[in-house]
Order: sequence, then structure tokens, then C-alpha cells
Amino acid sequence: MFKKMNPLFIFMLWAVFLSIQADPVEDKQALLDFIAHIHYSRPLNWNKEASVCSSWIGVACNSDKSRVIGLHLPGMRFQGPIPHNTLSRLSALEVLSLRSNAISGSFPLDLVELKNLTTLYLQFNELSGSLPDLSVWNNLSIVDLSSNGFDGSIRSSVSKASHLTALNLSNNLLSGDIPDIDIPSLQQLDLSNNSLTGIIPKSLERFPIWIFSGNRNLSSTTPGQPLNAQPSKKAKKLGGPALLGIIIGACVLLCVLIALLIICCSSKRRNRQRELPENTQKKEISLKKMASENHDNNRLVFFEGCNLAFDLEDLLSASAEVLGKGAFGVTYKAALEESTTVAVKRLKEVASAKREFEQQMEVIGHIRHENVSALRAYYYSKDEKLVVHDYHDLGSVSALLHGNRGESRTPLDWETRLNIAIGAARGIAHVHSQNNAKLVHGNIKASNIFLNSEQYGCVSDIGLASVMSSIPPPIMRAAGYCAPEVTDTRKVSQASDVYSFGVFLLELLTGRSPIHATGGEEIVHLVRWVHSVVREEWTAEVFDVELLRYPNIEEEMVEMLQIAMSCVVRVPEQRPKMADLAKTVEEIRRANNGNRQQSFETTSETSGSTTFPHVGAETTSTSTTPL
Repeated sequence: MFKKMNPLFIFMLWAVFLSIQADPVEDKQALLDFIAHIHYSRPLNWNKEASVCSSWIGVACNSDKSRVIGLHLPGMRFQGPIPHNTLSRLSALEVLSLRSNAISGSFPLDLVELKNLTTLYLQFNELSGSLPDLSVWNNLSIVDLSSNGFDGSIRSSVSKASHLTALNLSNNLLSGDIPDIDIPSLQQLDLSNNSLTGIIPKSLERFPIWIFSGNRNLSSTTPGQPLNAQPSKKAKKLGGPALLGIIIGACVLLCVLIALLIICCSSKRRNRQRELPENTQKKEISLKKMASENHDNNRLVFFEGCNLAFDLEDLLSASAEVLGKGAFGVTYKAALEESTTVAVKRLKEVASAKREFEQQMEVIGHIRHENVSALRAYYYSKDEKLVVHDYHDLGSVSALLHGNRGESRTPLDWETRLNIAIGAARGIAHVHSQNNAKLVHGNIKASNIFLNSEQYGCVSDIGLASVMSSIPPPIMRAAGYCAPEVTDTRKVSQASDVYSFGVFLLELLTGRSPIHATGGEEIVHLVRWVHSVVREEWTAEVFDVELLRYPNIEEEMVEMLQIAMSCVVRVPEQRPKMADLAKTVEEIRRANNGNRQQSFETTSETSGSTTFPHVGAETTSTSTTPL
């Protein structure tokens, strides 16, 4: 039997050996030579002992990890020319992106060796000299050499680059005539803001006129008619029929505008009526449309250990979806190239100066914990403040708990809710231990707590309260998570975080929002409602009906209720510390795991006969004062 298995065993060893050897050694050395001969100021995790394909930032490999096929290093602050005989050795390279750096010198001629190149991004650098001959790359599809210092003319051989779909040569120093670029596949072209002369070729008439703007001596396809030419006096004279046509057209346009205004007003009213509590309707937008064009030439600041490779332009141009709107700003899901997705919060009403803001971001950005959503980058300018977090595709607890409560809904079971509570407690406790145990979360709520890959709670939006303007009391009261002292003083603390966490636990237990309306439109505050129910000893009425289908969890739910009630006491000094809370919540599982299995074997699964123990005199006495 051993002899029969021996070849198989040898084959398996050989497969393991091949997988170990799969790292592209020659490509790896080419990249190491590249960074060894170019100056850069942003950290790169290119460790020669680590795997190129698995851990190196900005590097993409083919499926069997035998070759490097993509290099994405925008905004790495490279300076100087691209070292000779480095990147040109990546013979399998298909995508090269070095945009938004300070690369200078002429275009590296040895890059013609990259015969498989399909995409070339070198915009926003300091390259100069002549443009490369694009026809030498047989598969080249996208080329962006804009915002450099290229001069001379556009080569007529560009028309031989038959696979081009996008070509951007804007904002350079190009001169001379525009060649006849007759490429059927070309869909996007930009030649604006150069010094091009002559007449626009007929082959380019299909493109909008703005792509030629900023070239003062360039004329349209009509000989002698410049792009910015004013109409002659003869052309200014309009006959009676023309004037009549203009008047009629203006009247029609006015009627259309009035109709559109009426439709827009009606639509806004309908949208307000349908609006969710946190405006979480999904829609595709562009962050750039809402961002200021004057972003002070500042750049995204990334934190150490971040493997993301993109710049501000990438972020603002990404397709985005609104995830939620809160007191601190709007959060978007931004989809970047290479299937990278991040969560971006556009902050509003930031009160801190730039230095204070950066100091707080540095504290938050270095927090690493499995139950804390890592801050990956931030951006600060006069008109725009952004923070970039990991995106959690499992969604927020708010969406999981309150979304789609109909027949098709999959209930959030008790085991998941317990995991969420344990993870959130661990995360907040870790936050409270940072910055000499002085850091405050300041905005704990279900929409800021997500499920991590292990399906435990993971807290986000850390420490932003300290950099924001004071929130008006009405907004804070409406949130439902704020401790009484925060509503009065508008100052958060670790004790107020504990109160908010207690409200969150009540939300998990009851399935109700912190503030909600009853059928009679009466506004109900969750903490007050739970107090009243517990006082009347109707403990079973507190819990979410969706939890009643699960057997043998009554003791755990009551213990969690006791913990929550201890958090929401009115006096801050009487609330427990988060480190102790984390241990207490974890103890619920350890203490009841054995009991739950034992009672499962003897207890009926019918929930209607469940008897809940009372919360207890000690807990009730600490919470009899109405809030």
C-alpha cells in the first residue's frame, strides 16, 4: 500500500515545492533595482524576504504567480527619472501606473521592451522631451501622459496604434499640427491646453470641441476659422424669421423649465416623505462632483501598513454609493480600480485647525485591533476633509437589525448578536486604552458598528467628535445614543461612550431603534421604555420577538440586559469601565455554553412557555429615575 501511494506522495511534495518557487524571482529583482535607484518618501513594504505577489503594495501577478503583470504606484512621491533597465525587465507587464508623482526626465526609451503593455498612466509628473512612439506597443489601449512637460509634435505614427481606446495628452507643451488620428476604436481623446496649430483633421470631427480648447492657434475644420473666433458683423445680423424662431424657442424653453421645476419640487416632497432615519438610500454618484476643485494640492496621507495604492484623483473620480448620513458627515462606498473598495467619510463642520486635525488622525491611524475598523488614510484642505476606512461588505449592525423586517427577512440570531456585542466591547475597550487611556470614541451607534470577517462586532468612526464643531442639542437628543451629560455639556467622555454602548446593547436585545415612533406616532425613547417595562416586572416584553424562537437563551439575554442597564445609569461615575464590560460580556458565553447545551436536551423548543427571570432589585434600583 505504501509503495502504491509513494508516487502520489512525491507528486504532492513536488507541487508544494513548485508553489514555494512560484515567486517571480527575476521580476522581483527588477522591482528591487527600481526602488534602489529612485528617490521616494512614502513607505513601501517591498521586503525581499516577502512574497511579491501576496504582500507587496501596488504589485499584481498573474493567476499562477509566476509573473508580475500590474504595477500601480500612484502618489508614492517618486522623484527623478525612471532608472534605466529596471521596469523594462518586467516583460509580462500589462498595466503601468506611476501617476501623481514627481518623475522627471525624458520618457524612458527602454520601456518599448514591454511588449504586453495595455495601459499606461504617467499623468501629473514632470516628464519632458518628445512623446514616445505609441505604435511600438501592439496591445496598447489606454494612455494618459497629461499634465507633464512634453514638447515637440504629436507623431503621425500614433494612428498605427490601432488598439487605442483612450488617449490623453492635455496640459503639456505640444506644438505643430495634429496628425490624422484615424483609429476606429478610439473613444476618448483630450488634446487641450497645448500649443497645437493648424486645422483639426476631419477624422477627429466626431469628438467634442472642448478637447481642443486652450490651443490658441488651432482652427476648426473650416479653414481660417479659429476655435475661439468671434462671429462677423454680418453674421450678427439676424433676419425677421430668425428672430421669430428665437422668440418661439425661448418661450418653449421657459415652459419646459417651469414644468421641470414643478416636477423637481414634487419629487423632493415625495423623497422627504420616504426618507429613512439616516438617509441610507442607495445611489451611484461621483465624489468628484461634490468635492471642491481647489483642494490646495494636498495629498492623501496614508498610514503605515496600508496596502492600498491610489491618490486623491482616483478617490474623487471613483463611482460611489451613499452608505449613510450622520451628524459628522456622509459616508460613501467608493469602488476604485483593481477591485479595491473603501469607505470614505466626507466630514462636515470640522472645528480643528489642520495641525490639531492631523495630530488626532495620527493617534487614530495607528490603532490596530481586529474589532476596530482601521483608518487607512485622511485628507485635509480648506474646503475638504476626508477619512478613509476599510469597507465591510457584511454591512452595519443597524442595517442587519432593522433592514427589511418582512416575511423574506433572515432574522439576526442570538449567537450573532452575542458575537456583535463581544466584538464591539473589545473594540471600544481597546480604543479607551489608547493615547494614555484618554481616547474617546464619541459616536457609538449601530450604524458605526460592522461585522468583521469573523462576524464579530467591529467599531468605526473613532475619535472624530474631538475635531468636529459642537453638535446642536436637538440633533444630539434625536440620536438617542447620547448620555444625558453630553446633551447638556456637548462634551463626550469615556463614560458617555459606556452609556452609548449600553443603548446599543438594548437595541440588540429589543430589536428597536433608540428612538422610534409607535403606531400612534408617539415618539418612544428606548432607554425610558426599557426602564418602565423592567419596573413593572414584564421582563419578557423587552426582548425582540425574533429571539423568542431560539431555545435556552433566556438567562444569557437577561444577563445582557443587566449589563446594559448598568451602562445607562444617569450618573457617569456609576457606570462600569469598558475593559470590565468587555470581560463581563465575554463571560456570558463562557458561563452559559455548558448550561445551554445541557438544558437543550431537556427543554422543549416551544418559546411560548418560556419563563424569564426578573432583572433584579439591584439593577432596578439604579435605573428607576426617568431620563
